[in-house]
Amino acid sequence: MNNKQIVIIESTVAPRTCREIAKPILEQSGFKIGKDIYLAHCPERIDPENKKWTIEKISRVIGAISNKGLEKATIFYESIIDAPIIKLSSIEAAEAIKIVENTFRDINIAFVNELAKSFDKLEIDVLEVIEGASTKPFAFMPHYPGCGVGGHCISIDPYYLIEKAKSKGFEHRFLELARSINKSMPEYTILRTIEGLNEIGRSIKNTKITVLGISYKPNIDDMRESPSFEIISKLKKMGAELKIYDPYLKELSTVNSLEDALCSECIVLITAHNEFIKMNIEKLKQKGIKVIIDGRNCLDKNKIKNNGIIYKGIGR
Repeated sequence: MNNKQIVIIESTVAPRTCREIAKPILEQSGFKIGKDIYLAHCPERIDPENKKWTIEKISRVIGAISNKGLEKATIFYESIIDAPIIKLSSIEAAEAIKIVENTFRDINIAFVNELAKSFDKLEIDVLEVIEGASTKPFAFMPHYPGCGVGGHCISIDPYYLIEKAKSKGFEHRFLELARSINKSMPEYTILRTIEGLNEIGRSIKNTKITVLGISYKPNIDDMRESPSFEIISKLKKMGAELKIYDPYLKELSTVNSLEDALCSECIVLITAHNEFIKMNIEKLKQKGIKVIIDGRNCLDKNKIKNNGIIYKGIGR
């Protein structure tokens, strides 16, 4: 490391990580942070495969341990980002912002996941309710339920704040509850599968079931923290005759094509890949599909039911 260099951490970290961990490590080189070298934090903001909000179009927030470091980091990001750069009063504020962004999503997803469970009992379509509430032009932001939260942000970041606050004597009960609800969704998807199969007099054991999707997000191959692994594991343990297909993760699929995957009695859809959304429902009926578990509420419920196929979504 050379004199006057700046180190910028983009990875999501718990508040005070830069000051309490990164700073002492860097100063072991003999340089003084804020005088000889500079340390800043600018949390990464990226949405894979989003064509509208590419990296250079997303505003960034920056915190640093010194004013000079803050200015250097700002100049750097202004040279590569065509969006506002927000300077913060502390590096801790910058660390906390990314965790708050992702925890906000986790909490709201937990809210609609709990609504989905409730509405299944009340026979209310949660998707219809969310879409109706979204017509209010203020004070409502739609989030959607599903078979589980994946990715290396929403499913992980809340724990950084939960554990850091716990070390200081504070318990984040709300955050912990949200995590508990979201972690329960793969098990709830299994329950929906059991309910669907019961309607045709079958159980999971010895039933030919196709799992569609492995990745946690549509139309990419990112499988980090995907709920698919827990769902697949539980179905195997319960004796299902499984086929698994993901067009973006063929090395983990047990069949080579969607056509081969559809030779089963029940479909459990985990990932809303375009290829799955465009499936011909009449063809599914011809293939002998009797039950569809729509873990992403992305299929045409009415069309499926009108073709005599049992449909179970998450909250619909």
